[in-house]
Amino acid sequence: MDLESMKCWDISKKDSWKTIMLLAYQSLGVVYGDLSISPLYVYTSTFADDIEHSETNEEIFGALSFVFWTLTLVPLFKYVFVVLRADDNGEGGTFALYSLICRHARVSLLPNRQHADEALSTYKMDESPEENTSRLKILLEKYKCLHTALLIVVLLGTCMVIGDGLLTPAISVFSAVSGLEVNIGQHHQYAVIPITCFILVCLFALQHYGTHRVGFLFAPIVLIWLLCISGLGLYNIFKWNRHVYKALSPYYMFKFLKKTKLSGWMSLGGILLCITGSEAMFADLGHFSYMAIQIAFTFLVYPALILAYMGQAAYLSQHHNSNLQISFYVSVPESVKWPVLIIAILASVVGSQAIISGTFSIINQSQSLGCFPRVKVVHTSDKIHGQVYIPEINWILMILCIAVTIGFRDTKHMGNASGLAVMTVMLVTTCLTSLVIILCWHKPPFIALCFLMFFGSIELLYFSASLTKFREGAWFPILLALILMITMFIWHYATIKKYEYDLHNKVSLEWLLALGPSLGIARVPGIGLVFTDLTTGIPANFSRFVTNLPAFHRILVFVCVKSVPVPHVTFAERYLVGRVGPAAHRSYRCIVRYGYRDVHQDVDSFESELVEKLADFIRYDWYRTRESNMSIDDDASNSNESSGYRLTVIGTAGFSNHPGYEIEESLQPASVSIEFPTVQSITDVIEMEPMGAAERRVRFAIDDDPDSDKRSEIGTQMQEEIEDLNAAQEAGIAFILGHSHVKAKQGSSMMKKLALNYGYNFLRRNCRGPDVALKVPPVSLLEVGMVYIL
Repeated sequence: MDLESMKCWDISKKDSWKTIMLLAYQSLGVVYGDLSISPLYVYTSTFADDIEHSETNEEIFGALSFVFWTLTLVPLFKYVFVVLRADDNGEGGTFALYSLICRHARVSLLPNRQHADEALSTYKMDESPEENTSRLKILLEKYKCLHTALLIVVLLGTCMVIGDGLLTPAISVFSAVSGLEVNIGQHHQYAVIPITCFILVCLFALQHYGTHRVGFLFAPIVLIWLLCISGLGLYNIFKWNRHVYKALSPYYMFKFLKKTKLSGWMSLGGILLCITGSEAMFADLGHFSYMAIQIAFTFLVYPALILAYMGQAAYLSQHHNSNLQISFYVSVPESVKWPVLIIAILASVVGSQAIISGTFSIINQSQSLGCFPRVKVVHTSDKIHGQVYIPEINWILMILCIAVTIGFRDTKHMGNASGLAVMTVMLVTTCLTSLVIILCWHKPPFIALCFLMFFGSIELLYFSASLTKFREGAWFPILLALILMITMFIWHYATIKKYEYDLHNKVSLEWLLALGPSLGIARVPGIGLVFTDLTTGIPANFSRFVTNLPAFHRILVFVCVKSVPVPHVTFAERYLVGRVGPAAHRSYRCIVRYGYRDVHQDVDSFESELVEKLADFIRYDWYRTRESNMSIDDDASNSNESSGYRLTVIGTAGFSNHPGYEIEESLQPASVSIEFPTVQSITDVIEMEPMGAAERRVRFAIDDDPDSDKRSEIGTQMQEEIEDLNAAQEAGIAFILGHSHVKAKQGSSMMKKLALNYGYNFLRRNCRGPDVALKVPPVSLLEVGMVYIL
């Protein structure tokens, strides 16, 4: 499967059925690998202990009825027809829902939100947050405890997705390999565990190569598997019981529960495994399209799974031998058992690969939003956007996955653990989608309540059945989620507290401008990039740096790399550049904005791009100054244009020639948009004003009067500044980063002291440093020690 062709999807091809069908085919290997292998273990887990298959067939027909209606209501109705529409600029998943909610209501705990971020093209909303005055929005924004509760719900869903990424490879590969017991015999059952562990080790060991080299095989394998199980289902239906279709009636569900009572309710923990992997339809939405995923599931995956479960039920309805092991492979004819076993193992590997890649992706998103300790993120493909590999997480997952396989040793316990993780993720998705229906879609609360009550009650039924298996495997995802949630919440809490400390201890602009030779401060050649989380002001770690080393670079840039609540930020809108102080001081501020799914650049490309953006900003700023000087009727707000309070979005093309100016007044607030029509291209540059400023649209044309003394003087000053920038770049670039140590202030509670003094500092010492996350070369790194008393 060539994942690169996924990127070809755009608005102009929405009506191309050829493109849609191609995307639907490709989605089989990425989206449906996990869901399609569920027939391997659903009936095995359902009939493991709680209920037995009797002569009346009420149990097997009831289980089939539950499977049919669960597959119909949850993946088909809930996800395909409702949840997939709650996308964030085409992206799906838990963070997409959280991002949508944070944009429409001010519930994010991250305090670095700027008014300028709302001008992003991907920050689209039907109406401004101020216009939405629903009672739920007002209630959510009023109480900060609700902000924290919402974040905890999102983190819970994230932790359970990680748990699913650990449990799914174990149960799927183990279930596939367990076919050896049927094919070879019971005396070879001890070969299943070693073979499963060997496949898992190979699977995780090959992760660093990425999936793009073998990805073209994924879709064909899953397609062959789906055709295989549907063909086997039809064969078993016509050979053993042609009337099995009657079990699709919901009457058999009530009959099942009436006969089995409590044990039947507890067995639902096995039945829910039929929808394992449904969340991937929403999580992987960004790689495909809504229609492609809808077509693939509705017309291929859903019918194939129903036929597979019906075929197994038809076979079991005619085989009541108490010694018969209820397994997928017992219903496979002898002549095709080995080919089916091989295809099943390959399909389980594909399904495991998809969930592992999804785990890497969601951890990367958590890290970008300050909810996960820093880890090394490797992008395994230059062509496929968003394909990442995290070494530390990969090896931890491998060790835990093998430990689960060896520790549990059977499908029942693995199924109990996986089922609880799956249902928790679905419950979180249902709750967040209900908020999206009210806050983002502006539907009546009654509709959201109906959605929540209907699907939430189904999922709560299965969730409660999973909880009863706490001692039989369900304890594992709870323990794992508890550890991960404590880790993520401590990291997020400390990150916010550090930001607030920096905000309250930032240095004034006057202090920076007063630094000079009279105080013994020297300006050394080169460019100094001071990294900070602040979007305004001078960070305290820079004052610490200058105090201990009374010198700083000729070109000084305060860089803030921040994440905004959108999946992607276009390259033309990524850099916000402005001055810090007058032009002669050669100090700038640059805010680099990334979406939670964006790929962070390598340091080499970042250096060159940053210098290019600074040069473009310098040209634009001097042209703007000339406009201010040459225009008699210009607005008074231009008198403070170099004060550092204005930030400009620098586009993709550079500034060339000496432009003149033409001013067009606009009534819309928040930005200034400058268009440069040239022979080659048109560049858009958006200047962000303080909140409440008026928008001005300026169109530049080629200047035919270069003899003006005033313009000549400004051009000389601009050229000098650009030459200083180029000379500083040749002298070298230094990255100045803070190296922080956190302590709780005196009088803090015991919980806060444990979280900050021990928890956060332990995580900080044992995770990657900010230089690794920013890909800073060690030879260019300057670390400034800071002690935060929070």
